[in-house]
Amino acid sequence: MMTFITFMVLIFLFLLSKTAIIIPARQACIKERLGKFNAILGPGFHILIPFLDRIAYRHEMREQVFDVPSQSCITRDNIQVEVDGLVYCKVMDPSKASYGIENYQMASVNLAQTTMRSELGKLTLHQSFSERDSLNMTVVNEIDKASAPWGIKVLRYEIMNITPSHHVIHTLEQQMEAERTRRAEVTNATAEKEMVTTISEGKRKETINISEGKRQGRINEAAGRAAEISILAEATAYSVSRVGAAINKPGGDKAVRMRILEQYIQELGHIVGESQVSVVPADLANIKGFFEGISRVSNTMNGAKG
Repeated sequence: MMTFITFMVLIFLFLLSKTAIIIPARQACIKERLGKFNAILGPGFHILIPFLDRIAYRHEMREQVFDVPSQSCITRDNIQVEVDGLVYCKVMDPSKASYGIENYQMASVNLAQTTMRSELGKLTLHQSFSERDSLNMTVVNEIDKASAPWGIKVLRYEIMNITPSHHVIHTLEQQMEAERTRRAEVTNATAEKEMVTTISEGKRKETINISEGKRQGRINEAAGRAAEISILAEATAYSVSRVGAAINKPGGDKAVRMRILEQYIQELGHIVGESQVSVVPADLANIKGFFEGISRVSNTMNGAKG
């Protein structure tokens, strides 16, 4: 009796498992009836017809992330790099995800690898580092076009690592070192050039200032000489005018002659005293008349004074 009851309980539990099903909120199930698609079961409690209905597929309706394994790619400048990433997608149509493709997860990952390999072949190594965002968008667009019949939506793709080979890394380090050395040399050359330019500019200004000073000095000296000449000319003109005025007075011409004779005798005595040769006046034959003239002038001057 107990064996029969146990058997019946087991049968009941089996039929209950085939009849009633509870689907969580994060899932969607595909129900098949007699091997054909019947309905998409959402979250909640559902009743199945035993032996006719069955749950063929279960799909996660939340956003899913798949790891894209590392793969070897060749850039446009023939450099080999290892690239890996992550692809984010979400099931939008459980029916297409069940019958449109066998395994959409594997298909998304493989398509991401293929697209990334193709796109990296169009870029150089430096561009692949600087244009990650455009690469991610390109991969997303390509996978999204191909995955439309699969009932999934590719939300985004993220490149995790772009790793060149050790030889390439060593070469890049040498290149960076050479670039830093070049920049340092350029900086030093620029600084030296600016220093030389500054020094030459200072010397040029110094030379200009010195020449300006000399020119101004010559101008001032010339102005001083001109003023001196002007003063001397004015003094000479004044003395000449005084002499002329004195000559016009009575006895002035005789006084001038007397002054000339005195200067003549004085200069003649000076010449005779310093000369080492005998100096005889050219008009020695008229020396008597010379002294007579002097005597007359002297008598005339004495009479004028009297």
